Amino acid sequence: MQTNRIYFIDAVRAFAILMMLQGHFIDNLLARAYRSDTNTIYNIWVYFRGFTAPTFFTISGLVFSYLLLRAHAKGNDKPRIKKGLFRGLLLLFIGYSLRLDIFNWLSGNFNNRFFIVDVLQCIGLALITLAGLHLIFKKYNYLFSFVLFTLGCLCFISEPLYRSIDLPNTPLVLANYITTKNGSVFTILPWIGYSFFGAFLSTVFFRHLHRKHFELIAIITFFATGFFLIFQSSPMLIRLYLLTDIELLKQSAYYNYLFTRLGDTLILFGVFYCLERFLRQSIITRIGEKTLSIYVIHFIILYGSFTGLGLNRFFRKSLDPTQAVLGAIVFIMVVCFIAFYYAKTNAFIYNLIRKLSGKFKN
Repeated sequence: MQTNRIYFIDAVRAFAILMMLQGHFIDNLLARAYRSDTNTIYNIWVYFRGFTAPTFFTISGLVFSYLLLRAHAKGNDKPRIKKGLFRGLLLLFIGYSLRLDIFNWLSGNFNNRFFIVDVLQCIGLALITLAGLHLIFKKYNYLFSFVLFTLGCLCFISEPLYRSIDLPNTPLVLANYITTKNGSVFTILPWIGYSFFGAFLSTVFFRHLHRKHFELIAIITFFATGFFLIFQSSPMLIRLYLLTDIELLKQSAYYNYLFTRLGDTLILFGVFYCLERFLRQSIITRIGEKTLSIYVIHFIILYGSFTGLGLNRFFRKSLDPTQAVLGAIVFIMVVCFIAFYYAKTNAFIYNLIRKLSGKFKN
């Protein structure tokens, strides 16, 4: 079994994190007067910005499950499972800690923003869920593929059922994982569906990566499936509705952003897989290996984690397009520079928690 690193994955992660940096910067600081549905450039920016979250969730599922499958093939997946569970809990911890506003808390001003769920908490729960599914189905690879694909489809097709759900009698810390009514940007449904599809792809890579011409077949499949999902997934859902008379299929077809965004993600995979031979050991793959550090640093600078003093506080919705674009470029450079040369977010937090857990064991 081939065990080399799949470099295009790091490249895709790098693209996604850079898109996230510029997307968050411009979305928070561009003045409202320049946000127009009739502006072609703005509409293109909005569309491409939509790649970010689906790509992150899909990649996280692909990488995590692929490493679990590879470790299981070697007969030693328990350390990888423990590491995955630890990372899932770590992402939950970091996700909440980035919402801390110490100065306001010290002055007695508490609000519910601390309980808002964002991408880190959802990915953390996705990793924990995938670890559990791996434990159940690791001996049945094809069944594992079927279960993952089915769960992904169910998450997407059932989206109308929980799209506008409100849970007024549920504790906020739990409700925010299901509903966006309280300010959560992401919820576990439907976004975990992308992680399921990513994990499904991992089973395909694991079974066939060593085969001759796999790369070419995978690239063609990425493009073909991506274009199908973008242009034909809604008509397909309508046809299924006409055959089955299941109203949910029609509702999904009429607001089908999930399958189309999965199509965008697969096309992105195809593009970077085509370029993989040029990306090995490049700066873009190094950026892809620093996504957690970059995410934490950008959150602190832009949103003012811990202190409340971020760019968003001083320049919110105030920049013209030129200022926003130039500012985004500088912002990306500064965040990446700090991540590469000064920040050791991953290593620091991992070592700190391991030391603490070691003390409790003693």
